[in-house]
Amino acid sequence: MRARRLAAVATVALGLVALSGCRAEPGIAAYVGDQRITDVQVTAAMKDLRTKNPAPESAAASGQPAAPQPTLPKVADVVRAMVLTKVCEKLSAEKNYQPRGQVTAEQAAQQLDLDPETGHVREVAKFFTCLSGLPAEPVEPTKEELADVIAAGRAAGKIPAEVTDEAAVQQLDGEQLRGALATKRILAEAVGRYDVTVSPRYRPLEFPLLSFSDDVPAVSVPLGEPGSDAVTDISTPEGPTATPEAEGTAS
Repeated sequence: MRARRLAAVATVALGLVALSGCRAEPGIAAYVGDQRITDVQVTAAMKDLRTKNPAPESAAASGQPAAPQPTLPKVADVVRAMVLTKVCEKLSAEKNYQPRGQVTAEQAAQQLDLDPETGHVREVAKFFTCLSGLPAEPVEPTKEELADVIAAGRAAGKIPAEVTDEAAVQQLDGEQLRGALATKRILAEAVGRYDVTVSPRYRPLEFPLLSFSDDVPAVSVPLGEPGSDAVTDISTPEGPTATPEAEGTAS
């Protein structure tokens, strides 16, 4: 889902950390504490997506070019939004966090290019509204965190081989990176306490907090155990090669 511009409205970006939970029941897509997201709910959400966002009818008969078909979210996107919303709302209720911004279904629909009446669109809007209330003061990155970002950039060819790690750090370490890491930390702690687990059917899940150009994640957090065989997306003007683009960048 195109989270970057929505995050700009909400003023903060977020991800979830993986847990090695062992809970598993037939028909359960994910757990957040004692709350369950079922396969039935996921199936219904996907059906709602297809029903409310049908492919446009062919215009060949009229000689007009066909309208572009909407790109529907994948099932992993739907599960991720459901889990993120539950985690954020649970944490906000526990800490009495209040939203500082309001993301409407219309705003979410515009960014996702979907009908605002779609259930998934409303879920995304609810999540980013909740997200705006979480505190996330920028934090100084650890050596390990910086090493992870550099490794991701090199693996994707976004940090040239001739750029040293020290030079890359000078470009990478800024308010955007520190803000993304702060949000990651606060949610990671919450997810650990809530014992979030995701069915292998919907893993691996990943929520990018910060990206290099071409939507290559610079900082991202997996949701669910890594290495699962299962089913399983932001954009701004490109900056310096070694500089990641924040999901919170406005357009």
